[in-house]
This record gives sequence, structure tokens and C-alpha cells, in this order.
Amino acid sequence: MQPSPPSRLPHGRLSTALRGLVVLLVVAPLSLLYMVGCLLLLPWRSLRIRAGNAYGKVVGRLILGMVGVKVRVSHRERLRASAPALYVCNHTSTIDMWAGMFLCPFGGCGVAKKEIVKVPFFGWAYLLSGHLLLDRGDRARAIASMEEAQEVVKKHHLSLWMWPEGTRSRDGRLQPMKKGFVHLAIATGLPVVPVVFHDADIMWPGHTFEIIPGDVRVDVLEPLDTTGWRLETADAHAHELWTRFQAVMGERQRGVAAAPPAEAQNA
Repeated sequence: MQPSPPSRLPHGRLSTALRGLVVLLVVAPLSLLYMVGCLLLLPWRSLRIRAGNAYGKVVGRLILGMVGVKVRVSHRERLRASAPALYVCNHTSTIDMWAGMFLCPFGGCGVAKKEIVKVPFFGWAYLLSGHLLLDRGDRARAIASMEEAQEVVKKHHLSLWMWPEGTRSRDGRLQPMKKGFVHLAIATGLPVVPVVFHDADIMWPGHTFEIIPGDVRVDVLEPLDTTGWRLETADAHAHELWTRFQAVMGERQRGVAAAPPAEAQNA
């Protein structure tokens, strides 16, 4: 049975403003306290990353709870059972980020665009956390960011939580998967665990505070074994992940099926 979009009305402007103020008053001091802890742990990146997991589990739940969004996860046990792993999610909403913060198992490293550091309090905390920043300014810097990710994961025995579409979908439909996660899977030998968010974009669209309270359904799918993956067939592996997402999505998010790449057709 496919998930149906929420039917409740969005919060009013006054309610949204008050909730936003409460979030700021709570998250700001928590972030400042966490940043002080990160400064004390500055020589130990692995400890800062794990402290970031604890911070995320508190702040992520707190923010979603304050805006009236509850995350209901199917097969959540697969997150911990697969660790260390590459957890890959579709990206349509601000909810994806906050939920990812508390769903990611301890020892999981977030992957965010470098622009996140411009966000007051939260971005500054992320910068000190030791979690990974991707620089997509040009190809050379993007490659260097991916190489750093590989080194950090292998050195500290970490998982990664990432959004392989590369940017937030504007209409909620699944976008093509970029191949960075394939390169990381091959370099690290980690399995890939698809994490599917249903209709989160309806409840909290990007770049807005018009939030519809209710439940967001999340499916954790069975992990993909990557031991046989090769760079020569990266397009086919990216398409395999894309089809896994499509298979469990409702029609609105699934959209029109794309033709598989030549490597997948000939596999």
C-alpha cells in the first residue's frame, strides 16, 4: 500500500512564528554548548563526529517535535544492523535533514554542502563537528572532497549519511542519482542502504516555514551488496539504486521512469 499525502492544514502564521522562536531559543544554547565541547575535542575528529551524532539525535527530534512532525520508520533495525554503511536518501524537504540527524547510527558521518556553514548556530556547529563538507565549486574541488570522505571513513571506521541526488527535488519527484556514492562504495567496500522518505516535501517544502503537522513515513530498504561493483559499471549501479527507490514510492514521487543506461541494459 502506497503512502498517501497528509491531509491536515498547515500551521497558521502566528503558530509558525512562535514555534520558530521556541526552536531558536532552545537550539541556539544547545549548539553553543556543543561547539564548546567540539573545541575541547578538536584533536580527536572521531570523538567529535560521535558527539555530533548525540547532538543530532537531540536537536533533530526536538525541532521536528516542535513543528508537529513525527517520523515513522519501517525496518529501522536495518540501519544499525548494516553499520558501517552508506545510507542514501531521497531529498525533497527540510525534514530529510533533521530526521537524518537522529536516524543516523552512532559512528555515522553526515555529508553536507559547504554552504551549510553560513547557517547561524547549526552551520557553525556542523563546521566544528568533523562531519564532511562537499565543495562542488568545480570538478577538482569536488574530487578532492570525495577523496577526503574516503579517507575519513576508512581511517575512523565510519558510516556515511548522504543524498545522492545532489540537490533537493523541487517537486518531490525522484531525480537521477549522481555517481559519487558509487565511488565511495567501491573505495570503502561498504554496503549501500536506501532510505526512502515519502511525501516529506508536502509537509515541509524547501525554503519555507509553511509546515503541515503529521506523520512522515520512512522505509529503510535492504542493503545493496557492493563487493562486486566496478567503476566501469558505475552508471548501472546508480540506476539500480534509483529503481530501488522507485519500486516503493507512490506515483507522485516516482514520476516517469527513466530509460536505464547502456551499461544496465547490457548487464
